[in-house]
Amino acid sequence: MTQSIAANVVLGAEVELGEFVVVEENVQIGSQCRIGHHVVIHAGTIIGDNVRIDANTVVGKQPLRSKRSIFKDDKALAPAKIGNNCMFGAQVVVYAGCEIGDNVLVADGAAVRENVQVGEFTIIGRNATVENFCTIGKKCKLETNCYITAYSEVGDYCFIAPGVHTTNDNFLGRTQERFNHFKGVTIKKGGRIGGGAVILPGKVIGEDAVVAAGAVVTRDVAPRTIVVGSPAKYLRDVPREQLLEEQGWE
Repeated sequence: MTQSIAANVVLGAEVELGEFVVVEENVQIGSQCRIGHHVVIHAGTIIGDNVRIDANTVVGKQPLRSKRSIFKDDKALAPAKIGNNCMFGAQVVVYAGCEIGDNVLVADGAAVRENVQVGEFTIIGRNATVENFCTIGKKCKLETNCYITAYSEVGDYCFIAPGVHTTNDNFLGRTQERFNHFKGVTIKKGGRIGGGAVILPGKVIGEDAVVAAGAVVTRDVAPRTIVVGSPAKYLRDVPREQLLEEQGWE
């Protein structure tokens, strides 16, 4: 077994480390964690108790910056913080500056960029991407291949179906004017987005609202309403029995 573990790493009781694991300096790993083969944990990362990290996953990575990137701050970010009882699948990448709450699942191939907060019991599905400067609430489900653009906010108890795309640039990368309007999307508490829907920059999905599969959201969606089509338009109110307050989840 070949491992590279820095001398000042703090390992809790009953930690299992796979082959070819790399753990950099000042990392803290809690008790009863399982770290799979070829995992890389970058400097300063803090991992809670009973965390499972599968093969080839990278935690605490510092971001790359293209010469053309709109993000110009090259300062090193704070280490990633991973809560208790989390599970990361294979080939996941979680960047520095992330704070992941307790009992979060990040499935195979997903990416969680820098300066992201994820609430407890949330699920981030396979190959999903959460870009930088996003906040994801508790007990959300972000399904396979969904894309949460930078500067977005997802409230508690939200459901985002497979293949949902969110956007933050109305100028599509042209002219300096775009930097004055750069804004992600907001999905309020209990919002539900159907498969393959597209939400345009800066739009707000109201509390307990529903966006139908394949819809293109070009304007804000009122709370407790269902919208359909391209562009998305009001269809009807959300049935009473489907509202969050009727589920007993709080």
